[in-house]
Amino acid sequence: MTRILIENIIVPYTVGRKTAELDSEALKKARKEISRLLDTDAVGCAVNRRSIDARHKGEVKFVYSVSAEVVASAETASEKGIKVYSEADYSPASGTEKMIGRPVVVGFGPAGMFCALALAAAGYAPIVYERGADVDTRVGDVDALYKPGLLNPASIFQLRAGGAGTFSHVKLTTRINDPLCAYVLKELRSLGAPDDIVTKAKPHVGTDVLREVVRQADAKIRRLGGEIRYNTRVSLINGRFYADGEEIKSDAVVLAVGHSARDTYSELLEGGYSIAPKSFSAGVRIEHLQSEIDRAMYGELAGDEALGHAEYSLSHREGERGVYSFCMCPGGEVVAAASEEGGVVTNGMSRRARDGRNANAAIAVSVLPVDYGNTPAGAIDFQRKLERSAFVFAGSDYSAPVQTVGDLLSGRCGTEPTRVTPTYMDGRVTPCDLTKILPPFITDMLKKGLPVFGRKIKGFDADYVPLTGVETRTSAPVRILRGESFEALGHSGIYPCGEGAGYAGGIMSAAIDGLKVARAIITKYAPNNR
Repeated sequence: MTRILIENIIVPYTVGRKTAELDSEALKKARKEISRLLDTDAVGCAVNRRSIDARHKGEVKFVYSVSAEVVASAETASEKGIKVYSEADYSPASGTEKMIGRPVVVGFGPAGMFCALALAAAGYAPIVYERGADVDTRVGDVDALYKPGLLNPASIFQLRAGGAGTFSHVKLTTRINDPLCAYVLKELRSLGAPDDIVTKAKPHVGTDVLREVVRQADAKIRRLGGEIRYNTRVSLINGRFYADGEEIKSDAVVLAVGHSARDTYSELLEGGYSIAPKSFSAGVRIEHLQSEIDRAMYGELAGDEALGHAEYSLSHREGERGVYSFCMCPGGEVVAAASEEGGVVTNGMSRRARDGRNANAAIAVSVLPVDYGNTPAGAIDFQRKLERSAFVFAGSDYSAPVQTVGDLLSGRCGTEPTRVTPTYMDGRVTPCDLTKILPPFITDMLKKGLPVFGRKIKGFDADYVPLTGVETRTSAPVRILRGESFEALGHSGIYPCGEGAGYAGGIMSAAIDGLKVARAIITKYAPNNR
């Protein structure tokens, strides 16, 4: 028997159709297609992926891929243009080298979490050092930021247990095409994520549910013999790593530090590590009424339970510079994501129910190395300058600067957002001129991109739509260089990993990079219990 994948099965949608009915029709069409192409019956048919296509106004379709087993060889299926279904088998064989100490994972975001889970499952009893508190304490610390002036840099939105995703949209989409994607989704489901994440083309967990996933990951690592030590700072001194002053002695130290670990970047640069600047993005958060986005994209079908809230992905490019939507959060809120005192940073968050009044997304513009001097320090300084400028212009109490689209496009400022109320810190925003905070190349691209997006989604660039700044942490601004062994160049036993190291761009790709780094360690070393 061969498991195959039948893709691009179209099921038209009309009001009132239930998901189960749509799935049944997709499976029926898949069986018919298999019979036509291979002249054989299919068994074990199952929905592999389900997505919504609302690109054509007034017409909404569900698009499916279906997996099934057939009595045919893989070669025969391939000859007929059918994709052979393969699922990643993550079970690396252990190496033989003896390891000094236990493997160490620095950081408990998606990369560190999945690296530690894999190492623990393989019998390596990793030690995880997390600078912040456990996820429950972190929630309380973040809530305190909503009281003016109570920023706790040790427990923030962008970093610490669960990563930035613990207070984000927690979408599990990725542009990478890696078989390990399915493995990550199933592992997340086993840790408490919703069942539908394994079939939805745009799976969504929700920040409220992800917190339970983080708790379960913590428990599983401990149950398998690992440790997690919270509130512990790892530092590099004279080429050696220390955890709260105690030297770490290990042949495998994984640096899964997250994209905002600026102090770690500085220590690595001073320690002679090879770090390269890279492109990233910066911009603002845009907010619309979710009901208006639903109507613009679904027409008369807006509000239908089977469709849920509409999502969008927009982009426009001119030469090397692009402007695009990022981290779109249906029914969510714009959150305060500062990681340093005296700086304002925005991010987006949505809960599982996506029941907020507004939709929000980053509208980000490409920042190229030439824009900041082509140095790692220049990249961080560029971000920091924007964040501090936003802090000063908005009133120095972690309020955020806001400007309506109409004001930005016409060169005015001062209009109070009314129709769409900004959600940042329950409305703690100050009308400002964003051109005084963001550099001209960013505001120019915003002015070019917003009307383009408005032609794609009616009302997207309406005058009353608020833009809240600044969004500067879309990805790491640097890359810690590593070789084919996943070890840092010139530093054996040090494994840069995930988004903070510059090798991922979201929850899924970070988790996959964590698995790959764990595999590199597992295949090299024998577990210490042998």
